[in-house]
Amino acid sequence: MTEPLLLTETAAGVRTLRINRPDKLNALNREVIDALDAAFAEAARDPEVRVVVLTGAGPKAFVAGADIAEMHTLTPVQGRDFSLRGSRMMRRIEKLPKPVIAMINGFALGGGLELAMSCHLRIAADSAKVGQPEINLGLIPGFGGSQRLLRLCGRAATLELCLTGAPISAERALQLGIVNRVVPAADLETETMTLAKQLAAAAPLALRGLLDCVNVGGECSLEEGLEYESAQFGLIFATEDMREGTRAFLEKRKPTFTGR
Repeated sequence: MTEPLLLTETAAGVRTLRINRPDKLNALNREVIDALDAAFAEAARDPEVRVVVLTGAGPKAFVAGADIAEMHTLTPVQGRDFSLRGSRMMRRIEKLPKPVIAMINGFALGGGLELAMSCHLRIAADSAKVGQPEINLGLIPGFGGSQRLLRLCGRAATLELCLTGAPISAERALQLGIVNRVVPAADLETETMTLAKQLAAAAPLALRGLLDCVNVGGECSLEEGLEYESAQFGLIFATEDMREGTRAFLEKRKPTFTGR
């Protein structure tokens, strides 16, 4: 019986997606890309899912890159199509109306780092390594690596990582702003799930509004971003969760949010 490409588990509003190709260090081929695209589309639709955690199976890799064996034979047109396929999937993650946390348990290289950067938050084990090594294959990043790195850590660090292709430690990635937290490898799952459950208990429509504001603000002028934030702020006043949250504060109790 063939093992599924993605292992899925849902508990307490948190859906965990685990890429399941440990023998290939969870490398991204077309099948995995399509499976991830479908899984995130389903997570967006499912009202029981409030947060998604993405990780890789096995002890060595989150995702060690795109599948080189598959890419080796591609024509220029097929290469462009492969790039667009991965970019569309990662853009879906980036624009998901629910928080997505990358749990980086090992190597996140090439397409793996690109996948992690498309998530909203990134927690890395202290043993993890990240990088964009495409230059060593005579390639460039194809799933948004040059663009998301530029936005996360600036021009100098982006050029260093992409031009040298050298991997960096999780601690260095934290210093550059590529990951949000670095924790001992033994604590990675516990720390990630603690954060995921914290977010799952928050007001879903407020989370969605925040994600929208950051996504829009990152691609427009400050004036446009401020206008959009004010509009989203006003819309939140139409939600039951806003009334519940403010009422709970005044009554000095913990709020219960329903996503309405």
